[in-house]
Amino acid sequence: MTTNRALFLDRDGVINIDRGYVHRQEDFEFREGIFEICQSAQALGYLLLVVTNQAGIARGYYTETDFLQLTEWMLKEFSKRQICIRAVYYCPYHPFYGIGRYKRDSPDRKPSPGMLLRAQADFALDLGTSVLIGDKLSDIHAAEAAGVGTIVWLSSRTPVGQPKARQYQVVDNLPDIRSRFFCCDYARTSR
Repeated sequence: MTTNRALFLDRDGVINIDRGYVHRQEDFEFREGIFEICQSAQALGYLLLVVTNQAGIARGYYTETDFLQLTEWMLKEFSKRQICIRAVYYCPYHPFYGIGRYKRDSPDRKPSPGMLLRAQADFALDLGTSVLIGDKLSDIHAAEAAGVGTIVWLSSRTPVGQPKARQYQVVDNLPDIRSRFFCCDYARTSR
C-alpha cells in the first residue's frame, strides 16, 4: 500500500547554487530558502529525498568518494536544522562522456525516472501526491515519466523545450515555492 508522499529535490541548482560539477565543501553554497522549504514540507509529512545526476563522476572530474563525502557533510548541515533527508539517489553515469565503467546509459539518469521509481519502491510512495523541484528539463521529464503529481520548475526565465505532457509550475525562487506549495491550505487540498 502506498501511503507516503515525498518532496524530491534535485541537488545542483535547487539545494545549492549550481557552479558546475560542485564536489568540494568550499564550493557548495546552499540556496536561499532551501532549509525553510524542507522544514515546512517535513512538518506536513513529506519525506525528503534527493535525486541527482552526477556526470562529474562519469567525466572523471571527481570520484564517488568525493561525492559521498560532500553528501555526508550536506546531510549534517540539514540535520543541524532538524531536517531529515531520508535518502540521496544519484546517477554517476553518462552514456557519451563517461570514462571507463561510468560510460554507459542508466535508467537512473534523468530524464529517465529510475531514481524516482526506486524511491517509490523503497519508501512505499504515492507519486501522485508527491512533489518534485528541479531546475532542468531533465528533472521535469523524469517527474512526468514517473507520475509525480506536482512538478515545480525552479527557473527565473520561461523554459525552452517545454514538456508536452502534464502541467508543471514555473517558480523563480524557493521562498515562493514554499508559500505556494507547502502551506497548510495547499497541503490539505492536494491530498
